[in-house]
Parts: sequence; C-alpha cells; structure tokens
Amino acid sequence: MGRILQAFTPYLRGQRPLIGGSLLALFAATGLRLLEPWPLKFVFDSLFSSAQPLPGGSDPFTILIYAVLALVGITAMRAMADYLNTVGFARIGNRVTGQIRTDLYSHMQRLSLSFHTKARSGDLVIRLMSDVNMLRDVAVTALLPLLANVLVLVGMWAVMFWMNWQLAALALATTPLFWVFAHHLSGKVRQAARKQRQREGKLAASAAESVGAIRFIQTFALEHVFVRQFAERTNKSQHEDMVGSRMTARLERSVDILLAIATALVLWHGARLALAGALTPGDLLVFITYLRRAFNPVQDFAKYTGRLAKASAAAERVLDVLERQPDVRDKPHAEPAPPLRGAVSFEGVSFSYDGKTPTLQQMSFNVQPGERVALVGPSGHGKTTLAALLLRLYDPTEGRVTIDGRDIRRYTLQSLRGQMSVVMQESFLLAASVRENIAYGALHASPAAIEAAARMAQAHEFISALPNGYDSEIGERGATLSGGQRQRIAVARAAVRNAPILIFDEPTSGLDEANEQAVLAGLESLARGRTTFWITHDLRAAARADRVFYIEHGQLLEQGTHQQLLGRGGRYAALFRQQSSGEREEEQHALVA
Repeated sequence: MGRILQAFTPYLRGQRPLIGGSLLALFAATGLRLLEPWPLKFVFDSLFSSAQPLPGGSDPFTILIYAVLALVGITAMRAMADYLNTVGFARIGNRVTGQIRTDLYSHMQRLSLSFHTKARSGDLVIRLMSDVNMLRDVAVTALLPLLANVLVLVGMWAVMFWMNWQLAALALATTPLFWVFAHHLSGKVRQAARKQRQREGKLAASAAESVGAIRFIQTFALEHVFVRQFAERTNKSQHEDMVGSRMTARLERSVDILLAIATALVLWHGARLALAGALTPGDLLVFITYLRRAFNPVQDFAKYTGRLAKASAAAERVLDVLERQPDVRDKPHAEPAPPLRGAVSFEGVSFSYDGKTPTLQQMSFNVQPGERVALVGPSGHGKTTLAALLLRLYDPTEGRVTIDGRDIRRYTLQSLRGQMSVVMQESFLLAASVRENIAYGALHASPAAIEAAARMAQAHEFISALPNGYDSEIGERGATLSGGQRQRIAVARAAVRNAPILIFDEPTSGLDEANEQAVLAGLESLARGRTTFWITHDLRAAARADRVFYIEHGQLLEQGTHQQLLGRGGRYAALFRQQSSGEREEEQHALVA
C-alpha cells in the first residue's frame, strides 16, 4: 500500500484547491454528525425525566418544536456537506484516474518491442481500462467513506470518553477481537483478489486472441474448443472471486456480532448507571447512538475489504507497467536528427533477442545515399532484425548503426523514425477513412499531397471508385478491401511521408500477379533517389536492386550486384537456380493443365 500511495500521490498535487474544499466539507459533515444525537438527548432529559427541569420555564410543546427543528436543520446541513465532499472527491477521482490512464497508455506506446512481444494485448487492455476504473470506483465508494468514518470514529470516541469513560472503555474492549479477525482474513482476501485480477487479465487476453483469429477458428470448426477453454477459465476466475467474497462476508458478520456484544454490554451497564442516577436517559441514548455509529468505520472496513483488495491488486498491475523502463529510449543528451541524406553503415553489429542465441553476428556494411539494397536469404536468419535495428526498435548488443556518419543513438527516436518509411508484409490499416489511413504517414499532409501519394502507389483509381472516395470508411484492419488494395494504401502512406530512407519487408508476399505488378510499380516509383532496403524472397525483385546482401545465420555471407553474385556461383546463385527451376516447373504444370 505504501508503494501504491507513493506512486499515485503526485497525481493529487494539481488538485489541491478541490481537495481543500472537499476536506472542508468532510470536516463540516463530521462535526454535524456528532451534533445529530443531541436534540434527542435534550428531549429525553427535559420531557421524560422528572429530574431535569424545563429550561427557562418553557412548555414541553415549544421544547419539542425546537428539538425537531434542530434535528432537521443539523441533518440537512450534514447532508449538504456530505453531498459537496462526495461530489468533490468524485471529481478528484475522475481527474486523477483519467491522468493515470493517459500516462499508462502513453507509457505503453513507449515500451520497447521486447515488452510487447511477450505481453498479451487483451491483458494490457484490462490494465488500461478495467484496472484503472477499479482504482477510481474504489477511491470514491470505499476509501473516501472510510476516511470520513475514521474522522467520525475519532470524534465520537472522544465524546464517548468525555461523557463516561467507563462505558467507553467497556465498548472499546471488543475491538481487539475485530483486529484479530481482520488480520486473519484480510490477507486471504487480498491474495484471492490478486489471483482473480490476474485470471481476468488472462481471460481478456484469450478472448482478444480468439476474436482476432475468428477466421482461423471457423475455418477449422474449432468454435467448441475455444468456447470450452473460455468457460473453464471463466469458472476459475469466478472461483477466486467467490473465495474473496466468502472471506469478506465472514469478516462482515464477525463485526455484526462484535457490535451486538459491545451494545449489550453498554446497555446493561449504562441502564444500571441510569437507574442509580449516575447517568441520564438522554446520555445513555446519545452514548448508544455514538457507539453504533462509531462502529461504522469498522463495518465499512469489513464491507469494503474485498473492494480494497481488488483495488490493491489492480494498482499493482498498473504499477507493474508504469515502472517498466523501455529497453530503447532517448539517451539523456539525444538531439533531433537533421535532414538525413541516407548513408547507412553497420559497424560490427551483433544482436540477440534473449541474450543467448545470436540473431546477427558482426554485421558490417556501407550503403550510399539513394542506393537500393535487396536483403535475401532463408527465413528467420536476421533480415527483418537488421531493419528493426535501423529503426531503433532494438539496440545492438555490440557495434553501432550510423546514418550519415553519426550513431543513430545520438538522435531522438521520433526525429529518427520520422525520416524512415516502412511497407511491411502485412499492411496495418485502422478503422478510419482512406484519407486518414494514408495521412498517418504524415499527419499534416494536405489533400493534394495525399492524392499525389495515392497516384504514386497506383491506388488513386480504386480509391476514387469507392462510395465516398478518399472519405470512405474501411473496416478494422482494412477488412473491406482486398489484399492488393490494402498494400497499395500502405505504399501511399509510406510515400506521403517523403522520407529519405525506405524499408520494404516482403511487400508483395501473398498477392496475385496483377496486384503484385501494381504494388511493385508503386514501390519502384517511391524508391527513386531514396536509400532503400528491400527484404524479399523473390529474387526477381532482388535483381532490380543496386546491390544484393545474402544473409544466413545472422551473417552477411555475400554482397554485390545480381550479375556479380550469379557469376561467383555461391549460395545466392544456387538459390536463384533453385527458384528459377521451380518457376519453370510451375509454368509447365500450368500449360499441361
């Protein structure tokens, strides 16, 4: 709890005026709550006790009217103070948790790929939405009432000891039993709540994955398998929730019994004192009223133990993300990158994802501005990793990457990545208009620049044919478009960025011949005069490059022009012969068919 308070207290500093006003209303409500029983004491002692004379010779009816008006007035003012402090603290809770959610989302965006490749997206969404919401709800519905009741508790116990210390000590004698029960059960409640929040995160992650893979699930008729798995995980989550609920219920009922015992003891001894004349009936009434209200914080603590435990678990999950440091981040003295020419060098670069198995080994090469380089070789041998290091999605384990002779770690991430454009194998489009999806490449691009980029990408014609043209909404991940259309919009997004360095990662994979030719035409137009890294398994595309890098087992084994590598008769040449013979066999089969 101390760690949680230390982490979230800075968010309260900007709310000091609102906190001050809410606390003032809270103190007023506490004081008025202490006054509420006194009109009853006055009525009982003045009207129903012969030992107490009527003040000022007033008649009983007048005294009763004054007492009733005082009771209504005190309660009305206390209700208004309660309203003001409840609304004030609710506003504080909304503002603070809104800022926490924004900071958490921002921090998630900055965390490195090494974190996101291991994390499950559904679990992160639960932390961002549900866990932060639980912090707000519990702060408003549990912590603030507890704070108010603690103030009432202190005030009422003080008045009770002032009225009759013997009765107060008798009532207080039962409280150690409560703390025994609370200490025994609250730890179990917190443990159950922590497990339940973890299971809910895993449940959300599983649901998100299955929804994202719905085409695969339906294609293989696996609906019943995933439904069964989801039901099993739901049952486990509910079991943990019921464990916490049972513990909380036991604690609440224990408090009820302790309160009854304390009330019985005070009533027994207080009635004896009243009969002996040492205590008035009104004093006894006020004392018992205070006693029952003094136990409200204890009852609320028992009632909200489960919620507080869940909030504690939720806060831990939020802090678990907020306290993580990105592996790749701006260095202390990083500066904005100047306009880059595009001279790229890898100098003895080695890299490993897990710190054990090398993915790149002593990679060294120089690429001139405007040069087009094809990266070829077997899958999983380091080509995409090379591009990721250039983008600073990861930092090298050894060596350095430079652009225009300067280590890229000297530049801020935003200014560096802002001068690179990427077209990936799977084009990622958002559920927005075509215009907005292209403009993500350059947020301030004009409509004319967006249209020019679409023409370069061979996309203007099909975009214009859409119902609303560039303003047509496309489904999530571009589901309403064909694969070739999605890829051409991705090329347009890269083109509108007007970056000096381009990275193409298998941009034509999975496309039919017509779409492939359209995408290739767009890429060729985009690549003119720009430093380009083209990751591909299609050696026909590699042949168009100025140089070819053959990468295997994380090492640059061969480099040169397409014709030079064929003349050397090495691994690239063998791969080219194998691919060419395979294509001839496919053509012969097609002719026979």
